Amino acid sequence: MNIAIIVSDYNGDITREMERAAVEHAKKQKIAVVKIAHVPGAFDIPFAASKIIREKNIDGVVTLGAVIQGGTSHDEAIAHATAKSLQELSMREGKPIGFGISGPRMTREQAIARIESTATHAVDAVVKLL
Repeated sequence: MNIAIIVSDYNGDITREMERAAVEHAKKQKIAVVKIAHVPGAFDIPFAASKIIREKNIDGVVTLGAVIQGGTSHDEAIAHATAKSLQELSMREGKPIGFGISGPRMTREQAIARIESTATHAVDAVVKLL
């Protein structure tokens, strides 16, 4: 089983740890991570996923990001648009996409506390669907 991981660089201190946790978890399950791609932010993940998911050697995609609440509802707009785009892409392409994007309405402290669980659940979702 070959997977790709797409990581948002926004809130990079958190997402780098999510990437580490996802890669480690995949290795423990003997899942090959054949591609890792970095994008500027969570909103950019669906575009990268739409390219990567079509690659013949990719069985599924894990997406990682942290959408942290600011002073407006921008985090909600980003999280909902990204989730909907990824769900539609997964259905259209017939390949699983593990949603490892924490938020919205999440503080930095909450995002940090969920690094491991969010990343490993996204890997597990792809594995179980495959």
